[in-house]
Amino acid sequence: MPEQPSSRRIPLTRKAILDAAVARADSHGIDAVSMRSVAQALGVVPMALYNHISSKQALLSGMVDVIVTEIPPLDPDQPWQPAIRQRVLAAREVMMRHPWAVEVIKSRTEATPAVLQYINELIGAFLGGGFTPELAHQVMHALGSRMWGFALDVFPTPATPDDPSQRAALFEVMRTAYPHIATIAVAGAHPKVAMLGLGCDNQTEFEFGLDILLDGFEARLQAAAVESPQQAPEK
Repeated sequence: MPEQPSSRRIPLTRKAILDAAVARADSHGIDAVSMRSVAQALGVVPMALYNHISSKQALLSGMVDVIVTEIPPLDPDQPWQPAIRQRVLAAREVMMRHPWAVEVIKSRTEATPAVLQYINELIGAFLGGGFTPELAHQVMHALGSRMWGFALDVFPTPATPDDPSQRAALFEVMRTAYPHIATIAVAGAHPKVAMLGLGCDNQTEFEFGLDILLDGFEARLQAAAVESPQQAPEK
């Protein structure tokens, strides 16, 4: 049954439109978001939205801005490493509240002001921590999608069957054909499916990868300081 328009008319603003779009994506998935469906939720005709949002793509970009602004700011009193770690993990919490956001972020071809501000603040934390602009440039590329709280797998793990006997059969196939993959799958599995070697602890793996990167960044920062020590000021 289609959604009924709200009986109380919400003032039509850009923020109201974006909030309604985010709410619909949260409850129905991103494929359910359209100019028409958002207009219906707000109790207006679709053309009314175009006075504030120029297109479906602009709507999606605006939705990204909404969730990016949910990420708490960096803690200025912390050293760069724990500050960035805390913010990236906070970004991950936001992405998990809005599961559709990852695909939308991946589909964007232009950075919005909110996105640029988020990136700018991360870079500022690196520069404030002693990174040179050149090293900060490199570490931002290495951080990649992790800055948003998710990591892109080159070869995503295939979906596993819900039925235990089917999962067991799948693991036997993997163990016979690809024994090394099966070995590490068991080592990295959720406890409840460890015996089947299927299902990874995504949060643990994300934090492990993030910590490896941050520790590596710190090592490079220290190496750069040794290679190019600052000259003492002339007396």
